[in-house]
Parts: sequence; structure tokens; C-alpha cells
Amino acid sequence: MTLRHRGFLSALAGLTVLALVAPAGAAPSGQPIRIGGTLSMTGPLAATSLIHQIVGEIYVEQLNKKNGLLGRPVEWVLYDDQSKPDLTRTLYEKLITVDKVDLLIGPYATGNILSAMAVAQRHEKMLVHHSFGIPHLAKYDMQFSMWAIGSEPGRTFPGRLLDALAASGKPPKTIAIVTSKFPSVHFMSVGAREVAAKRGLREVLYLEFEFGNRDFGAIAARVRDANPDFLWMGAIGLEGNGLLEALKKLDYTPKSHFYLYPAPGPMALAPEGKYALSSTIFEEHPPFTSSPTAAEFVKLYRERAAKAGLPYQLAEVQASGSYSAWQVIEAAVTATRSLDDKTLAQWLRANRVETVNGKLRFDGPNNYGDDLSKVKQVQDGKWVVVWPREFAAPGARLIVP
Repeated sequence: MTLRHRGFLSALAGLTVLALVAPAGAAPSGQPIRIGGTLSMTGPLAATSLIHQIVGEIYVEQLNKKNGLLGRPVEWVLYDDQSKPDLTRTLYEKLITVDKVDLLIGPYATGNILSAMAVAQRHEKMLVHHSFGIPHLAKYDMQFSMWAIGSEPGRTFPGRLLDALAASGKPPKTIAIVTSKFPSVHFMSVGAREVAAKRGLREVLYLEFEFGNRDFGAIAARVRDANPDFLWMGAIGLEGNGLLEALKKLDYTPKSHFYLYPAPGPMALAPEGKYALSSTIFEEHPPFTSSPTAAEFVKLYRERAAKAGLPYQLAEVQASGSYSAWQVIEAAVTATRSLDDKTLAQWLRANRVETVNGKLRFDGPNNYGDDLSKVKQVQDGKWVVVWPREFAAPGARLIVP
């Protein structure tokens, strides 16, 4: 495989497009099938977007080592959206109208996906994406999310998390909720606030902050003074690490703490991240790695993550969501023998697809299916599922200090 960086001269000068093409002598032949998308290779979402970039490179390479799609090589046209929804919108317009890609794959994170979705709808293009967190906003009938959190995650996941804490024998009585205003994060945190109130937890702090904030000193002081039994932080990317570092400076350690969508490696490897909780659908241990496909996926991801110098090289939910998106595109194209967006979307709504995230269906509200989310925890420097018990890592249980 070759990796080519091509600049383009326009109002978007300075951005980068990456194209992954089949190596010489590969089995696929003919005009490449071009799949276009963006990722946040710079900006506050870059730490997690790098995972999605690595997975996409792996998948396209593996496709082209086999028979590509429909016997043709696959090319991934990728731009840097700089973590900006407005730029994402512009770049998806370019992918469709200038680059004339055959298919679309979504960017990372809800705000950017929502921008891409609006463009896809205007041009009647299917959009497969991997990390959209507000299902009720996904009104477009040709969008498909791999983030298998069901249609009401603001209710179902906080309930599951509190069930896990209750089963630990040390259920919290008080809660502090600190949340970024990033759309999906804020949505889930508001849901958690409502569920916690219904469960009888006393709220000792509710605090919102702007996405992109880097100074968590004042927020940490508020958390310390509230001293909750349980801290819910609606965090995305490195925000959770920012709060933990600020709390450490105050010599305060949360009793029990949760982070919604953290950058997985920085949280797991930080000493202050010990026993942190988060949400997940896939982690690198049985039963998730039991299938040959999943085992091959984690092997390839580890190799590529090591080559890229990532400090945390285990495959987890961000990687699996991205891999699942590529699996769904391949399944739909292979089954229908078509690149027509409407044909592909119709097939996806009518069929389940086996992915590393599980068997996904898209026939529920807004093309969402089952809530497959689990609770994971940092133990011994890595993420392991601890709830529900039947999905827990071998020998693992939820630890509440």
C-alpha cells in the first residue's frame, strides 16, 4: 500500500487528503472505488481520531489484499476537518461535488457527523458513521451508526451504570455531574442527571463547561468542595485527563469516577486514572475477541498502533466502532453488488450485519437497533469490561475504592 498526501489549491489550501490504494500486482483491478470522509487529525479531537485513521488504513489495506470491493481496488479519500463542524460540512461538499467519491464514511464525533449528515442528505448519499451519540437527531433515513447505544442512551446507559455501582455493594448516595457542552456529551450528562434523581441520588454539584476548555483548576476546586460519592464527567477526548490533573494538584482523589468518551490511552495510562469508569461496546478480551474476525482485528490494530507509537496499543471501543463501519460498507456492497446509495441503504435497513461490535440492526428509531453498551474500568493500566457480569473480562469485577 502507498500513502499519498495531496494538497489542493483553493479556499481550503493547507488541508491534506490521504488516498490509500492497492499495491502493484494486487488482485483488484479497474477503476478504484473511492470512499470519502474526514477525521480530526488536528484540534481537540485529534487524540481519538488517530485511532479511527489507523483502523481505516488497516481495513482498506486488507480489502485490497483480497478482492477490493466488486473486484475493484478501494481508495480512501481523507481530509482533516480540524475538529470543526463547519469545516467538516465544507469538506463533505467537496468530497461529493469535486472529488465525486462513490461512497461516504463519517467523521469522528457527533458535531462533525451531524454536519456531514446534512450534506449527505442534501445530495442523497448514504452515510455510514461510527461515533454519533444523539440518536434522536439522526433523522436522515440513509445514515447508519455503528455506535450501538440504542435509541434512548441518555436513559438506558446511566441506568446500567448505576446498576453496576449498586451491585458493587457500595452504591453512591451523592453525585456530582460535570459536563462539556459538546453536543452528545451534554445530552448524555443531562440524561444521567435525570436518571440519578429518579434513583434517589442527591446532586451536590452540576457544572457545565465549554468544549475545548483547557483550564480545569476552578472546576476541580468545585468538585473537591462538593466531595461526591460519585463523579460523572461528561468528557470527550482529553477533557477527563485535564480534570484529573487539576484534582491531583489539589491533592484530591475522587471516590468513584466516570468519564463518558475519554481518549482511551491517556486515561488508562495516567496514574490518576486508576479505577476510572467509562462506557464501551468492545474491549480487547473475551468474549469480545472470541471470533476469528475479532482476533485478527485486534492483532492488526496492535501492530499498527505500535508502529504509530501510540502509548496504548490495545483495541477498544473507538477502534471497534471504526472497524464496524468499514465492515458494514463492505457487507452492503458485497450483498447488493451495487454502489447505489439508495440500494445499499435499503439493504441495511432490512438486514443484520455481523461486526466486531456485535450483530447490528438498523430497523429501529432513526436506524438505531439494540443498546449494546457496557461499563468498563481502568484496572492495571488497561480498560476491562466489568458490567454486565456476563461480558466482564476473565476474573474482573467492578472495584469501588
